[in-house]
Amino acid sequence: MDHQIATNLTGSIQLIRAALPYLRDQGGGRIVQVSSEGGQKAYPNFSLYHATKWGIEGFIESTAQDVAPFGIDFIIVEPGPTATDFAAGLVRGTPMAVYDATPAGDVRRALADGSFEIKGDAGRTVEAMIAAADEAHPPFRLALGSTAYTGIKQALEERLHALEAQRDVAYSADVGDVVA
Repeated sequence: MDHQIATNLTGSIQLIRAALPYLRDQGGGRIVQVSSEGGQKAYPNFSLYHATKWGIEGFIESTAQDVAPFGIDFIIVEPGPTATDFAAGLVRGTPMAVYDATPAGDVRRALADGSFEIKGDAGRTVEAMIAAADEAHPPFRLALGSTAYTGIKQALEERLHALEAQRDVAYSADVGDVVA
């Protein structure tokens, strides 16, 4: 747990914090942070990974607002599964048999036996990242790969639908009579 948080969250935060004084002094700059489609949607068996990716995205959303007046901007890169041998480097906990017949077990087995579908090309992903970084006004978030695009779109639509269904109860929690 500590290793994953240090790698995906704390390390990125510390690097960004170290770079900001230099970028402020030079009058601007751009930080490109690799996150994942996992910063917008979640897979079973990856709860800690998703916690770090959602965490770095929240940190950057807030920090981007803090430093925009200094001419500093960010790109959050959100690739889907990409051919990088990602699964080979995973630090894994001991599997618990109770999860064998669950979606978490299915994902664990797919990673172990190589059947987890990977559509992303690492070279094309890097080329797209560089092209975005070179743009005068790049996107704040950059989904890369069809899996990322489709998964993020579906997750956002589902969250928006769920939020819209709560509109009346959300407004009912305000002080006084607020008309929606």
